[in-house]
Amino acid sequence: MLNRQIDSFMGCGCEYPDADTVLFGAPYDGTTSFRPGTRFGPSAIRGESYGLEEYSPYLDAELSDVRVFDSGDLDLPMGDTSAVLDMIEERTALILKDGKRPFMIGGEHLVTLGAVRAVAAKYPDLHIVHFDAHADLRDDYLGVKLSHACVLRRCYDILGDGRINQFGIRSGDKSEFVFGKGRVYTERFGFDTLESRLAELKGKPVYFTLDLDVLDPSVFPGTGTPEPGGVSFDALRRAATLVAKEADVVALDVNELSPHYDRSGVSTAAACKIVRELLIALGI
Repeated sequence: MLNRQIDSFMGCGCEYPDADTVLFGAPYDGTTSFRPGTRFGPSAIRGESYGLEEYSPYLDAELSDVRVFDSGDLDLPMGDTSAVLDMIEERTALILKDGKRPFMIGGEHLVTLGAVRAVAAKYPDLHIVHFDAHADLRDDYLGVKLSHACVLRRCYDILGDGRINQFGIRSGDKSEFVFGKGRVYTERFGFDTLESRLAELKGKPVYFTLDLDVLDPSVFPGTGTPEPGGVSFDALRRAATLVAKEADVVALDVNELSPHYDRSGVSTAAACKIVRELLIALGI
């Protein structure tokens, strides 16, 4: 059984045996290709969460209405990417084995691969819903296949055609879009087709991965790869809670906050609020 994180996300007072959702952090940025710092995301989100209320006026519910346990951050070895992914896979598998929903906070986006490995082992018919500015479908980045720029390509290697659904994509190498055509469902720039796509996924297990750089950098500058032309906070909030309510989300993550690139703290506050809204939407 997992032990409680002393400095936990606000409102997560449930004990592990009683929890439906279990938070854990994956503070890793060892393959970041531009600006590092996402290793500090999980602790920043926990600490700044106390600047928000537990109550969501959007959902008319609060965190005390749902059962969430915060198990803290994994102690990840920064120099060994394969070991990092193995540790994430092990933690995810443990939470799944205990009949609970893993909710990972990154960290760079590669951490998703470790979790998807565990979830796909339990749910062979798994589908992914992916919000991001970047396609992350490169086969390698500078010769490296385990990179945050390749994470959805490595997930594709596990799941195959028709299992990955991308939204908000506005950046990528041309080869990524060529590869994805006919293999990956991609909506560029927004969420217009999200509701209809979720209807097609009804009854199927879903892994939801949310890269916060899907937000426009005017709203969310605190990330390693800011990409102009993104969505608003409210558009993301509505889309994320729609996934939480309408899909059979068996595991999920929120990633790519680099808090020190935004001294105002607005980016961290936005990340905290998205985590809060997801936790409540999943539990009510």
